[in-house]
Amino acid sequence: MAETFAVRCPACGRENAYAPPVFPCACGSPVTPPLDRVASPVPLTHRNWSETWVAVRCTACGRRDEWPQPEVGCSCGTVVRLPVTPPEEMDTPVAPPAARPVREDPATPPAPPVPPDRAPDAAPPRGEGGRDSVPAPGGHGPAHIPLPVTGPVPRPAFRPVTIRTARDAVATAALYLRWLGFQDVRQPDARPVPSAAVDLRAPGLVAQVDPTTAPAGLRAVECVWLNGLTASATSVYFSLAGYTEDARARADDLGIPLFVMDLTGMPQPVNDPADELVGTGA
Repeated sequence: MAETFAVRCPACGRENAYAPPVFPCACGSPVTPPLDRVASPVPLTHRNWSETWVAVRCTACGRRDEWPQPEVGCSCGTVVRLPVTPPEEMDTPVAPPAARPVREDPATPPAPPVPPDRAPDAAPPRGEGGRDSVPAPGGHGPAHIPLPVTGPVPRPAFRPVTIRTARDAVATAALYLRWLGFQDVRQPDARPVPSAAVDLRAPGLVAQVDPTTAPAGLRAVECVWLNGLTASATSVYFSLAGYTEDARARADDLGIPLFVMDLTGMPQPVNDPADELVGTGA
C-alpha cells in the first residue's frame, strides 16, 4: 500500500491526508506515480483532458504508460494537482544480468558440422497445402500441422425481458452480460433507486446500469472507466435514455462499450467497442 502523507491546501492552509493511487502495469506489477515532494501543489482552476494524464514508468519492467494525474480535494472546495517526477529523471531500472557462457571441456571433442539442409537458419519443410509442419522423428511425414484459426463460439439468440422498473433494467443488463460470456455476474442485494445508476460486477468486468430518464453524461462514462482501470477489468455501460455527445466521444476514445436498452429489454450497441464485444464475447 502506498504511503500516506499530508498535503497542505494553498487556499485555506488545511492539511489533507493523501495516499498516491496504485495502478496495474501490463507486466502485473503495481505502479505508483512518483510524487515530487519538493514542488508545491498546483491549484486546479479548469480541467483539460490532455493535462489530466501523466507519464509513469514501471520500476519492474521499465514500461512507460499514461495514468491519471494525482489530485487532492480539500473541504474548502479547492482541488490541487500534485507534481510527479518525470520518468526521464528517475533512475534507469537495472537490467537482469546476462547468462554466463558455459566453458567447454578441452577433452570433449568438437561437435560435427551441421549439414546445410539442417542449418538452424534453414526454413522447416512445408507440408501439403503449403502449411508449415514439423517433421516427425525418423522423417516419416509431419508430426503436427497447425490448426486454422477459428471464430468465436456461436451463441443462441438473446431472450429479452420486458423492462417496467429499474430492477428490470438491472436484471436485463445482468442477463445480457451472462449471454456475452461473463461468469458470476453479481447484482446488488438492495432494490435499485430509479434516480441512481447501479454497479454490476463479475470477474474481469465492471458494468454500470443507468435506469434514469436522462442521457448518461461524460462524468458517468469516465467514472466507470476509472473503476474498471482500478480493478483491471473491462468497463461496460448500459443506459435507458442514451448518451450525450461528449460521453459517446469519450467512450470511443477510451474503448468503453456503450449499450442502449429499450423497454422491450433488448440491449443495442451504440459504438464500435460495443459491436466488437458482441462479436467476440467475453
